[in-house]
Amino acid sequence: MRDYKVYVRPIIEHNSVVWLPSALHDIDAIERVQKRFTKRLSGFRNCSYELRLKRLNLQSRELRRLLSDLFWCYKIVFGLVDINSHDFFHPKYC
Repeated sequence: MRDYKVYVRPIIEHNSVVWLPSALHDIDAIERVQKRFTKRLSGFRNCSYELRLKRLNLQSRELRRLLSDLFWCYKIVFGLVDINSHDFFHPKYC
């Protein structure tokens, strides 16, 4: 499982805060990578995806994206990252 955490997961999670898939087929495609990898492990072929996640102490991709977004929101709200909001938002006045 270490191979997955070291080589595969960083590729899937790269810039996930910036690139958040919203289309269901994109979300399913990303989740499918983890499903396929865990199913190919010895002894996990006939287990359900939820059981594989539990036994391998992994979180679903959807949950990891949510936690990552919440983590970054926390950092932005409490000023733990240096982000100038004017770089991202340009208010229009009437």
